[in-house]
Amino acid sequence: MSGILITDDTAFMRMTLKNILSKNGFDIVAEAQDGVEAVSKYKEEKPDLVTMDITMPNMDGIEAIKEIMEFDGGAKIIVCSAMGQKSLVIEALGAGAKDFIVKPFEPDRILEAVQKALEE
Repeated sequence: MSGILITDDTAFMRMTLKNILSKNGFDIVAEAQDGVEAVSKYKEEKPDLVTMDITMPNMDGIEAIKEIMEFDGGAKIIVCSAMGQKSLVIEALGAGAKDFIVKPFEPDRILEAVQKALEE
């Protein structure tokens, strides 16, 4: 079973992702509300995969991706972003993210992205 860290500044988005993933057999090992928390939870939990929002307070997702990739070059991170943030998504992929999912979430697309990233 793969452990996942969900990062989003919105409790509703974290809950939505958590429901989709746990219903499909994934283990949610931690949740984070911003990039600072995501980096520290990553170091504590060493999850198999991270879902990362881009726009968050304190530290955005791109900065958090860079810090996690510095700590662990093999980290698997999927960006979860609203539609209009194409340049940010490209920047996140450049920073080391494996894939991106557009909000609002489609369960099939989330599962496909997560499974693909975990198989790499």
